Amino acid sequence: MINNTLAIGVQGIQDGMQGMDNAARRIARGGDDGPKGSAGSAGGGLIEPIVDLKLYERSVEASAQIVKTADETLGTLLDIEA
Repeated sequence: MINNTLAIGVQGIQDGMQGMDNAARRIARGGDDGPKGSAGSAGGGLIEPIVDLKLYERSVEASAQIVKTADETLGTLLDIEA
């Protein structure tokens, strides 16, 4: 069960890092992802990728906490068995 929890945490970190990378690329391009004349192309196009970047950052932090907690639990169980 702990291995499954670790795997979920690691997958969450990987997904979050990929999302952060995509958001950072959109920011680097100036946020112009939509068709010309759309809300995303008129200067406000950076807002959504910046918000996404922060959301993915929090997702990575939460997933890292899952991994940390699973690691501590596994360590405690090994200490009990020793």
